[in-house]
Amino acid sequence: MAINAQTRTKGERTRAMILDEATRLATVVGLDGLTIGGLANASAISKSGLYAHFGSKQELQLATIEAARATFVAEVLQPALRAQRGLRRLIAACDEFLSHVEREVFPGGCFFSAAAVDVASWPGPVRDAIADQRREWLAVLERLAQEAQELGELDPALEPQELAFELQALLAAANTTFVLEGDRSVFDRARRAVHRRVGVR
Repeated sequence: MAINAQTRTKGERTRAMILDEATRLATVVGLDGLTIGGLANASAISKSGLYAHFGSKQELQLATIEAARATFVAEVLQPALRAQRGLRRLIAACDEFLSHVEREVFPGGCFFSAAAVDVASWPGPVRDAIADQRREWLAVLERLAQEAQELGELDPALEPQELAFELQALLAAANTTFVLEGDRSVFDRARRAVHRRVGVR
């Protein structure tokens, strides 16, 4: 049974609040810029209080990535999976990704797009966690494309893995444009591009 806000302990609620702040802050300052001291200032919790939850910067970073993953599932994957199976679900996954950026769920755009650039040259568990999330997302897009092909709704000549890569490239480009330029028209352009790529007019 899921633990809701009422049944969580005070420590669990505090940790969840800290990680919510950390995920937002990381999209602005980067995972490397996410420090106990900076988070203490942003969350109004003492450094000693934060150290009670996270013993090291790396532990904080990994917990923040997991919290961001849970948010991504709730804001993108779960809504998309409510769409009808097949091409509609594939398009919904792309649309929900754009929607979570457009709604500024994280102030710096997609958490994982920002983090991927930040940690790309770091070896170690933080980089691995970001890479794992990227692979999982691409695998979701690939699986949804395969399902649409099986239902006869998507060109069977398309390679699902390649299509997933191209769709993610469109989504990442929209995210970057919005973060850099604040141009909200990019979301409509990206949605039209997704439709064209999957053969919907």
